[in-house]
Amino acid sequence: MTIFIAADHRGVEAKKEISKHLENNGIKVTEIGLPNYELDHYPDFAFKLGKLVRETKDSIGILICGNGVGMSIAANKVKGIRCVKANSVDDAFKGRQHNGCNVLAIGAGTNIELLKEIVDTFISTKESNTKRYLERIEKIIKYENGEYNEL
Repeated sequence: MTIFIAADHRGVEAKKEISKHLENNGIKVTEIGLPNYELDHYPDFAFKLGKLVRETKDSIGILICGNGVGMSIAANKVKGIRCVKANSVDDAFKGRQHNGCNVLAIGAGTNIELLKEIVDTFISTKESNTKRYLERIEKIIKYENGEYNEL
């Protein structure tokens, strides 16, 4: 599995800590290659990471900004991306298993040990084969493709 990681200026330190944590556990992460500077813009990172996840088979992404909300909103604009903004391990687990999320957005203001747990959970959780979850994900994909009209 390929894991892409990106952060805006507010998430740089958390990104370093999470990358180090994952690499210490034998998990390789790939930074997306955009430079950080004091007034960078989170959508640039979310859009680029989203496109990489969409175009790279068997990949997921991790986005970090001040609170994760902006990254999540921007990432979810990229076709093929389902991004969960996770404040807890349960959010990460359900986002991945129930909703088939392929990108995780987290906030740099969260305790780093909790962030590590959230990331570990997201990475290790498999998507569910439960019919109701798959049907819901399929509706989202169809809507995104203009093939499903809301009720």
